[in-house]
Amino acid sequence: MKAADKVIRAIFESDEEFQKVFERVLKDDLNLNVNDFSQVSEIPVSTLYKIMSGKRKPNMNTMRQIVTSIRQLDEGQDGDFIAIIAARHVLDNINETRKAIDGKLLTIREYSAYTMEDAIVAAVKAEREGAKALVCAPIVSPTVEKILNIPVATIMPKDSLMDAIEIAAKKVDTQIS
Repeated sequence: MKAADKVIRAIFESDEEFQKVFERVLKDDLNLNVNDFSQVSEIPVSTLYKIMSGKRKPNMNTMRQIVTSIRQLDEGQDGDFIAIIAARHVLDNINETRKAIDGKLLTIREYSAYTMEDAIVAAVKAEREGAKALVCAPIVSPTVEKILNIPVATIMPKDSLMDAIEIAAKKVDTQIS
């Protein structure tokens, strides 16, 4: 059942059911938080929180806006996306699969790669599949920028780099002891 249909069905059951289903649809079906849904639907965040907590009942216009936005998001699941190329263990730490940026919802599609060759092949595949942009490691970004016709952003690790240096230093200390 489509996400919008779940919400519509819940509207007719009860206010409590609507609140519960609406929250679940945002989280599970659309992979969105309230802030991102607010940007896309143009419904104020405070209004959404009040509706979801039961402190406010949505009027007909707000209800239409909610259902229309969910329908558009549901239909656009395979629309615009940004590809991210990284090792599987890095990709497993990504919590968001959709992100609202400047009021437009983008999907984040993951491409696993462990070698330079894997990363280059994944970059070409992502572009062929319709990626609007690509995010990858600095070791591969200069190469893929030369062969792709989409924007490439480079991952610049900061905290994780320092954490890795500390781990390496501890491993050196344990080997000396």
